[in-house]
Amino acid sequence: MKKIYILSGLGVDSRVFAKMDLSMYDVTHIEWIPPRLKESMVSYAKRIAEMIKDKNPIIIGLSFGGMVAMEIAKIVDVHKIILLASAKGYRELPRFNRFFGNLNLHRLLPESVLKHHSRFIDYLFGASSPEESLMLKQILADTDPVFLKWAIDQIIHWRNDIVPENVIHIHGDKDHIIPIKNVRPTHIIKNAGHFMTISHAKEVETMLRNVLRD
Repeated sequence: MKKIYILSGLGVDSRVFAKMDLSMYDVTHIEWIPPRLKESMVSYAKRIAEMIKDKNPIIIGLSFGGMVAMEIAKIVDVHKIILLASAKGYRELPRFNRFFGNLNLHRLLPESVLKHHSRFIDYLFGASSPEESLMLKQILADTDPVFLKWAIDQIIHWRNDIVPENVIHIHGDKDHIIPIKNVRPTHIIKNAGHFMTISHAKEVETMLRNVLRD
């Protein structure tokens, strides 16, 4: 059985996988580490890669974690990369990201705005039930604002266009953060948004088991 490493989304932790049963696999959740001053995603990925001690592992990356996983795969030989609600390269991200990046508008946003929970945030992430909304609110509250600002900057300026053949991309067709029209997923979760590991946990779990079986 291949070792599996999981990278969660932007600033979040293993809670977003809490509704899935992956106990039959050898899984390690990699926790985010503080970024260094003006550190690039490439440099950050190298430091994260130092935590991977097994040969030819499987890396599962959710959202921002999937982008970091794509960079890790340039450093470490991996058996598979499984992206969840993520992007394989910068061309799959919405164009307004580049607009914000060119003008550096995102750097003007205060931390209070970035961490503010609202119905619009619920809509963007696809958190439709009170339980999902509460979890999203708690995740935003717990997110390190320094990491959050750094990660948003890295996403906006990400320029990866290298996609290896061993990438599996699972995406929800109602994702408002990375719209499905932007990506070419290998597997689609119907009626799922960006928060699909919570809102559609069983469907994602079933799909993961299928792709891990191959």
